[in-house]
Amino acid sequence: MTPVARAKPRAPGRQRVNDPEGLRERVLDAAAALFQRQGYTATGIQELLATAEVTSGAFYHHFDGKKALGLAVVRERVAAAIEETWLAPLRDAPTTLAGVTAVFRAIAGELDANRAVQGCPANNLVMELGYADAEFRRELAHVFDQWRSALAAKLTDDMARRVLKRRDPDALASYIIAAYSGAMALAKLEQRSAPLTAALTELTAALA
Repeated sequence: MTPVARAKPRAPGRQRVNDPEGLRERVLDAAAALFQRQGYTATGIQELLATAEVTSGAFYHHFDGKKALGLAVVRERVAAAIEETWLAPLRDAPTTLAGVTAVFRAIAGELDANRAVQGCPANNLVMELGYADAEFRRELAHVFDQWRSALAAKLTDDMARRVLKRRDPDALASYIIAAYSGAMALAKLEQRSAPLTAALTELTAALA
C-alpha cells in the first residue's frame, strides 16, 4: 500500500536473456525508483543505465530519451501506484469514509514500518514538473483526473444512499486529494506519519 511507483508483475516464462519487453520494464522500474528517491531532474541517464543494468543502445531502442521515459513512468508506474494504493481500496470499501480511512491507515502504517517517507510519486512529480513542463503537466493531470473521478463517483453513491449529506462531489473529491497531498508533503518533510493521522481526523469529520 505504500504510495510508490511499483513494478508490474512480469508474466511467467518471459524472463529471458533476449527479452526486450522485460528490459523495458526493468528500465521503467529503475526510473520510477530513482525519480521517487531523488527526483526527475537529479536523475541522469548514466545513473539510470547503471541502476537498470542496461546498455545505452538497449535504452534508446525503447525510449527516445529521458523525457519520453519520464512520461512513460507517469503513465505506466505512477498511475498504477495510484490505482493500487487508492482506487482499488476505495472501490472495494462500503463507503468513501471507510475507503479513505483504510488508505490513510495502511499508508501511515507502512511509512512507520519503513521508517522513511519518500512521498507520493504523483505529488513529487507535480511539485517538480507540473509548472515547468506542459507535457508532464498534461500526463499528471490525467492521473489526478482519474483519481478525482473515482472519489467523486464513490461520494455520489454515498449521497444517493443518504450515507453522506448532499454536496458537490467533485469539490469534495478535490478536497480529499488536497488534504492527502498536503499531509504527504508534511510527512515527507517531517519523516513521520503523524500528518497523515491528523489529516484523517479532519477528513473523518468532513465525511461523517
